[in-house]
Amino acid sequence: MKQTLEQKRAQHAWEQAKKGVAEHGSDYVNDAKGLPALIMNSGLMQVMAFLRDKGWDEKNKKEKRQETLARHLREWLHDQCGTPADFTGFMNAMMEATPQQYRTVNAEAMAWLRWLRQMAAARAGGDE
Repeated sequence: MKQTLEQKRAQHAWEQAKKGVAEHGSDYVNDAKGLPALIMNSGLMQVMAFLRDKGWDEKNKKEKRQETLARHLREWLHDQCGTPADFTGFMNAMMEATPQQYRTVNAEAMAWLRWLRQMAAARAGGDE
């Protein structure tokens, strides 16, 4: 049976939430819950830049929860919208996007994040 787009979003969010919660715990859940409002208030590109700034531990050369969340979102947008999965490529693509392309990517980001919010909270509840 072929999955609907909503089912694909749910499945991807479920899988990414498992990874994010396992690695970062309730901080990942809290960030996932707040990200849609942050995007609505500041814009997708500004939020992606913010997450990149906050999400990299230069000293230990590893990503923090903010970059993990941003990477999960970029990977989904890459699969669904064809945007680059890497930060620089994503930002360049968004700067070169037409208004319609930008709106499409933004709408898909918000649709996926609605699932991630719920899935991350469910994953944090445990029982696995």
